[in-house]
Amino acid sequence: MQGSVRLPDNDAVLQYLLRIGDTCLILGQRLGEWCGHAPIIEEDIALTNMALDLIGQARGVLTLAGQRCTPVLDEDQLAFLRDERDYRNPTLAELPRGDFAFTVLRNAMLATWLKLLWERLRDSTDADLAGIAGKALKEARYHQQHAADWVVRLGDGTEESRHRIEAALAQLWPYAAELFEADAVDRAAEASGLGPAWSSLREPWLAEMAEILGEVNLPMPKQGAFRSTGKYGVHSEHMGYILAEMQYLQRAYPGGAW
Repeated sequence: MQGSVRLPDNDAVLQYLLRIGDTCLILGQRLGEWCGHAPIIEEDIALTNMALDLIGQARGVLTLAGQRCTPVLDEDQLAFLRDERDYRNPTLAELPRGDFAFTVLRNAMLATWLKLLWERLRDSTDADLAGIAGKALKEARYHQQHAADWVVRLGDGTEESRHRIEAALAQLWPYAAELFEADAVDRAAEASGLGPAWSSLREPWLAEMAEILGEVNLPMPKQGAFRSTGKYGVHSEHMGYILAEMQYLQRAYPGGAW
């Protein structure tokens, strides 16, 4: 089995990039689990294509992150050869696939957040990151619209579909707060012009989510005291399972070529 790569935890730029790249990577893996399992064939293809979009975004950002490491690491090493505690995605992205209502609501929440983030990253002082953001923004807009349309369809559908989207909202909403927690990594990125503090995205995100939920009279839950901690490397019990599946081939056959 191939050993893990270790990263410095005192490089704010690296941590900021990992938070973005890992969110796309892990969410893409979760969406990929729908391949062959979606409720209709059109969604089977749509969810798989969105997973590929997210993996592409992850590759771009993780490549930039790897350039800050000594020795330089490529996107595959960062994706497959880190231990769980070295991933920086918010917990929301790693939660199990759930049912279709859970998936489309999580997509609506994270695609809205990513859209707002990519919009701001187009003005990054890092020209490479700005270039990635320009392409990713178009994808995130589609992801948001697709997910929002399904939230409305389920909320306005049958009694069962309404119940499921309400249950998903209650389960997912507490994890949203982590997306907007301010810390030193955020402040450093904002001060350098690398990217926005995630905390600055909270109000526009709430406004857009209120618009989506308001179309089907779904009340926005109140925010409680709970805070998940995935972006600090302290993950839920689900993260280890997704990494075991995701990393197995690379660790069992290091550097394999097909």
